[in-house]
Amino acid sequence: MTDEIYKRAEQIIKTAREKRLTIATAESCTGGGIGAALTAIPGSSAVFEGGIISYSNAVKGTHLGVPPSIIKKHGAVSGQVARLMAEHVRSSMDTDLAVSVTGIAGPTGGSKNKPVGTVWIGLAVKGEDTQVQHFLFANDGRENVRGATIVAALELLRRKTRQG
Repeated sequence: MTDEIYKRAEQIIKTAREKRLTIATAESCTGGGIGAALTAIPGSSAVFEGGIISYSNAVKGTHLGVPPSIIKKHGAVSGQVARLMAEHVRSSMDTDLAVSVTGIAGPTGGSKNKPVGTVWIGLAVKGEDTQVQHFLFANDGRENVRGATIVAALELLRRKTRQG
C-alpha cells in the first residue's frame, strides 16, 4: 500500500470514529483494495462494516441488487451500476456511507466508448442523494489503474467524512 493510500485511509478512519460514522464498500475493478486499505488502519473495526467484491455481473445482480437489464442497457462499467452498487451495499449493511467502484483496469476489456482506465465511483450517504463520478485514468498498467481508483474512492470518502 502506498503512503498516499494509507494516509487517506487513516484520515477516513479517524474522522469516521470521531463522528461515529459507519462505512461499507462494493468493489469490482479494485478487487477489495479499498476495504483492505481501510482495514489496514488500527481501529477500523469501529467504523468499517464490510464490503462485497462483485467482480462478476452475476454477483452485482444477486448481492448488490443490480438488475441484469441495467447491465445489458448501460454495461457493468457505468454510472447507473455504480449508483446501484453503492446504494444497495449501504442499505443492506445499514451504514452511513458506502463507496462503490466499477471499471476497466486492463490490459484488455476496453473499447472505443469505454477504454481501459474508465472507472465509475458511487458514494451513497444515508439521507442524501447518491453521487456518481466518472474517471478516465491513464492506461499505464493494470495496477496503476487500480491504484488510482482506490485513491479516488478514498478521497471521495475522506471529503464526505470531513463534511458529515
